[in-house]
Amino acid sequence: MILESLKKSSSLLLLTHVRPDGDAIGSLLAMGRGLSKMGKKVWLCNEGPIPAIFRFLPGIEEIVSEPGDLSRYDTVVTLDCSDLSRLGGVAEKVGRVPTLINIDHHITNTGFGSHQLVDSSASSTGEILYRLFGDLGIEIDEPMAYAIYTAIFTDTGSFLFQNTNPESYYICGRMVEKGVDAYNVAQNLFATYSLGRLKLLNMVLETIQISRNGKLSVMYLTQDMLRETDTLVDDINGLVNYAKHIEDVQVAVLIQESRRMPGVNHGTHFHVSLRSNGPVDVGNIALAYGGGGHPGAAAFTARSGLAEIKQEVFRISESL
Repeated sequence: MILESLKKSSSLLLLTHVRPDGDAIGSLLAMGRGLSKMGKKVWLCNEGPIPAIFRFLPGIEEIVSEPGDLSRYDTVVTLDCSDLSRLGGVAEKVGRVPTLINIDHHITNTGFGSHQLVDSSASSTGEILYRLFGDLGIEIDEPMAYAIYTAIFTDTGSFLFQNTNPESYYICGRMVEKGVDAYNVAQNLFATYSLGRLKLLNMVLETIQISRNGKLSVMYLTQDMLRETDTLVDDINGLVNYAKHIEDVQVAVLIQESRRMPGVNHGTHFHVSLRSNGPVDVGNIALAYGGGGHPGAAAFTARSGLAEIKQEVFRISESL
C-alpha cells in the first residue's frame, strides 16, 4: 500500500520530529531526494532549528520551518516520529492532507496515519528507507548515501549502542561505496568542539549526582549555563552520555531547561533525556511520563520545577 501510495502521490510534505537528531535529519534528506528522483514535488519541513553539526549534509538548506499552504500537498510523510504530537505545531494541521504515511522504527510508535511502515527491529529510520528505496527502484546517489549513513551512524551511537545490527554495518558499507567519507562524517558529528562547548561540559559535569544504589546518574543544564558559555542547543548533543559511562550506572539522565518562546506564557518546562547502559528499557520509563523512544535512549517533557523533577527521577532508581 505504501509503495503504491508514494507512486501515485505528486506533491508531498515530509516532516520529522522537533529537536531533530541525525536519524531524523538524515531520513528527511534521503527521502526528499529519493522522491524527487521519482519526479515528485517535495517539501522538507522541521519546526525547530536544525543543529549546526548537520550543516555538512548535502541539501540541508532545503529544510524549512513552515509548511505553508497545506492544500498544495496530496501526501504527508512523517519520518522517525513515534507520535503525531512530536511534529510540533504542524501536528494539528496535517490531518487536512488526504494521505498520511508514517515511517518509523520506534517501538513506542502509536500507529498513526493512513499507512504505516514501522519496524522496531531496525536500527534507525534510515535503515528502513534503504530497503524502501530498493523496493521503489530508486538508485541511491552520493547525497542520499551521506544522509542514510548519518542516520544510521548517529542512531547507533557510532555503532556502540545495543540497537546496532548486521544491517547497520552492511548498509553503511554500501554507503561508503557510494562515496561517503566516513572520517569526514565522524569529524563533523563528534570530533569538533567549540571552546564554549567545553566550558558548558565542565559546568554540566559539576551537577552530576548519583542515586543511593549507584545505578542512576542525574545532571542538569539551565538556560543561564547556555548564556554564560555563549553556547547553543546544538552544543548539548551527546552530553548525557558522559554520565552514562560512570561505573555501575545503568541509567543516565540529563534534565535540560527549555527556552521560553517570546510571547508564549507556558512557564518553565524541562526536556528529560534518558540513556541506558545495560538491561534497563528507558523507552518504557519515558512512556510512563508521556514521552517515548528506544530501550537505550528516550526522553519526556516535564513542567514541574527542577527540584521536583530530580526527586521524581531518583525514584526511578529504586526499581533498578
